[in-house]
Amino acid sequence: MSSGAQTNVLQERPQTIRQILAPLITIIIGMFMVILDGTAVNVALPGFVKDFNSSYPVVQWTVMGYALAQAAVIPLAGWLSDRFGSKNIFLISLAFFTLGSLLCALATDITQLITYRIIQGIGGGMVMPIAMAFIYRISPPDKIGAVMGMMGIPILLAPALGPILAGYLVDYVNWTWIFLINIPIGIIGLIFGIRKLPKIERQSVPALDLLGMILAPLAFAALCYGISEGATDWSSSKTLIGLGVGVGALILFIIVEFIHKQPLLELRVFKSWEFSRAIIIQWITQVALFGTMFLVPLFLQQAKGYSAFDTGLIMLPQALAAGLMMPISGKLSDKIGARPLVMAGMAIVTIAAFLLSQIKGDDGIIMMIIPLILLGAGMGLSMMPLQTHLMKTAPQNLVSRVTALINALQQVVGAFAVAGLTTILTSQMKQHITEGVPPTIDTWAASFGDTFFVLIGVGALGIILALLLSKPKKLQNDDSSETPQPQIVIH
Repeated sequence: MSSGAQTNVLQERPQTIRQILAPLITIIIGMFMVILDGTAVNVALPGFVKDFNSSYPVVQWTVMGYALAQAAVIPLAGWLSDRFGSKNIFLISLAFFTLGSLLCALATDITQLITYRIIQGIGGGMVMPIAMAFIYRISPPDKIGAVMGMMGIPILLAPALGPILAGYLVDYVNWTWIFLINIPIGIIGLIFGIRKLPKIERQSVPALDLLGMILAPLAFAALCYGISEGATDWSSSKTLIGLGVGVGALILFIIVEFIHKQPLLELRVFKSWEFSRAIIIQWITQVALFGTMFLVPLFLQQAKGYSAFDTGLIMLPQALAAGLMMPISGKLSDKIGARPLVMAGMAIVTIAAFLLSQIKGDDGIIMMIIPLILLGAGMGLSMMPLQTHLMKTAPQNLVSRVTALINALQQVVGAFAVAGLTTILTSQMKQHITEGVPPTIDTWAASFGDTFFVLIGVGALGIILALLLSKPKKLQNDDSSETPQPQIVIH
């Protein structure tokens, strides 16, 4: 075969999953490491207080700084990928995260650790949106759902494994190993990435959306900060300043994006009612997911008195159920579309929320594990088909921008879910507790039950909206000469 013919073959879109297996493994390694680290550090906070002779409000910034850095850079991921190439930006992000991990392990005071966690967040924030756009673009056209289902496994498995691994390392080794284990994994990911990740032809980005690049990080980071502070006190100055700055910057950002010919985030996709419906349903699933990942560990540790390590073990069946359903739902979505899967998934989530709302103080742990398994199965059934549906309904030449938009909004929705449910839980505790009497396990159970009841309504709303989903007839730019698909080179 001549070199010219070889080039033509290499530039064709892959037709089998085997052709993209090496790039897929590389991307999953990077995603898994970043998501795992995001939940693992929570377990180490008491160790930070002790080792750095600091206070809990200060060490919390190791989590908050990481989250805000992610929220700030996610909107930039799509533009940077289009301008400099998805492969280059993915590898730079992975290298930044690995470097931040090394620096965190070497930190000698809490200020250094917070600074290095921000470096980690800057790298980790861009990994997720780039990874999703990358995999979507290189997947065989008729197997996109199956591939996205495989990629979804680390998204739900890593948050459950993070506390287990971190709990073991904190209890039996040292908290620095939470960061040190990232280094060999990151190096392996970089080596694989350099050798195996395909090159995707860069998109034309003629104009720099400078105002968008300033306003987007400010808006999303400030909103996440304000909402997170609202979990403690919605009337505090920190909350009001964060929300005020965030909302103001967001309004200006929206105006700028609709005026700019080459916007940083493609907000015009919201003109598609199909896309808007799908992303609202995704927000609902995010509320259910983040809500349970926040409420259940809190109940197990605060009410039941379990350690972080034991709590992680109890939560593991949820992640395993999700991981089992992810590839199944992915394959099914290629055949039957997202609507039946999202409806079924949200129905299972609603049932799980009902069972959790009925938990009593003296119930055994099996009564918690059964609804957690159902919850994981429901999430695994609906999450990635919905994600795939979102990307299929968006203009195909703007996939990088759309995945950045989706992930940026998810950060805000996740913060809102935790803050909102915390407010509801606090309110219910005040109703159930007797003044001057410490809360009992029954008080905790009743308060958590009322809070989980809210998630029943959230799940039911998701089912209703899922009825309105339709399978996209075809990719929007399949035969458009003005916005051709990027060329893909598989090595």
